[in-house]
Amino acid sequence: MKFIRPLSPIIRPDSQRGFTLIEILIVIALIGALAALALGNLGGIFGGQQEKIARQFVRDTARTALIAYRLDMGTYPSTEEGLRALIQAPAAGGTRWRGPYLETTVIPEDPWGRPYQYRFPGQRNPNGPAGYDIWSLGPDGVDSDNNIGNWD
Repeated sequence: MKFIRPLSPIIRPDSQRGFTLIEILIVIALIGALAALALGNLGGIFGGQQEKIARQFVRDTARTALIAYRLDMGTYPSTEEGLRALIQAPAAGGTRWRGPYLETTVIPEDPWGRPYQYRFPGQRNPNGPAGYDIWSLGPDGVDSDNNIGNWD
């Protein structure tokens, strides 16, 4: 007579065992904590870039546009005309104005959403009264020694 073996439960080796719910929850919590740390540090990473952007505008972008304006008009825009004269002909411009001198239809704002400050003749620029001052109030928005200007 043949002996029939009873069916026994299938035993899997440990290498094929799945994850428990607790292990999955721990991994999700760790990923969430790492994501929160990374997002929290983005402000510090981009904060430094905002100052670089403002510095580049006052040193390079505005400078190039203002020099082109001066070559056409014979002088920089007055404090009253401001940076608007770079995108829109001033009333006293006549036919000499060949702008716009910036590639935008609105006056640019600094990285913190405030208008750049402009003054001609300048008071802080190393070129003295023959130059102009252009600056951002910086992250604090207060006119102080930590402004980002073309005199730095």
